Amino acid sequence: MADERLLKTAAARKALDELHDKSFNFDPSRRHEFTAEQGWRIDEYRQPLPAEPPGPPLSDGSWELARRLVADYEFTDPRIVRAVYHPERPLADRDMLLRARFYGLTFHLGVRVGGVVDDTCPVDGRMVRVWGWNYRTLQGHLEMGQMEFEVWKWLDDGAVEFRIGSFSRPASIANPLVRLGFRLFGRHMQVKFARRACARIRRLTVAALGRGDSSVGHVLLARDNVTVATDASGHLSHRHPRRRGAQA
Repeated sequence: MADERLLKTAAARKALDELHDKSFNFDPSRRHEFTAEQGWRIDEYRQPLPAEPPGPPLSDGSWELARRLVADYEFTDPRIVRAVYHPERPLADRDMLLRARFYGLTFHLGVRVGGVVDDTCPVDGRMVRVWGWNYRTLQGHLEMGQMEFEVWKWLDDGAVEFRIGSFSRPASIANPLVRLGFRLFGRHMQVKFARRACARIRRLTVAALGRGDSSVGHVLLARDNVTVATDASGHLSHRHPRRRGAQA
C-alpha cells in the first residue's frame, strides 16, 4: 500500500531519493540461471476475480478495477508492507522504498520497477489481456530477485485473475541477528505477503463492484516452487510455475 503520509517526511524523501544511485543486487540479464536447482525460489500465485463477459475488458469491470489497484500498489496489506514513491513519476521509471514490518521490527527496503507489460497475447492457444509490472531488489535489500504483479483476462470466457510471480533468494545480510531471523521466518513472511495481497485485491475489487460479497473465494497458494491451486470443486491441484511464453 502506498504511504503518502510517510512521503511527506524529510527522512523518507531522503531515503527514497538515495535509491537513485543504487544498483540491483543481482544481474537481471542472467534470468535463465535463476532456477530452483540453483537455489532460487520460483513462485506463482493466482487469485480469481469476478468474471466479465467474454471479449475485451469492460471500462468499469473487475479487470480495470484490479488494474488500478495494481498500478497504485494498493493490493498489499499495510500491516506488512507500505511503499513510499514519487507518484508523479512514470511507473516504468519508479524507485520505491518499501517499509516492511517483520515480527515487530521495521525494515526499509529499496526496489526499482524493472518493466511494465500492457499486451494481448496467446497463452496455450487462448488470447489473454494482460497488464502489470515488476520490481527488482536493490543493494541493501534482504533478498535478491524480482516480483511481478499482473491482471489477466481470458478473452474467450471472461475469466479474470490477479497473478503474482517471483524468483528470489536471500541476499548477503551483515547483521547476524537479522540474518538468523530472516533464515527462520523470511519464507513465512514472503508467503504471507502474497496470500494477503491475493485476499486484499479480491476484497477491494468485489467491494468496488458493489456486489457486497467480500469473501476471498478460491485462495491459490504457493509452496516451495510449486503453485497449489484450489479448483472449482475445492480440491487442490498442483502446477509447476509457468509464465507467459514458457514452453510446455
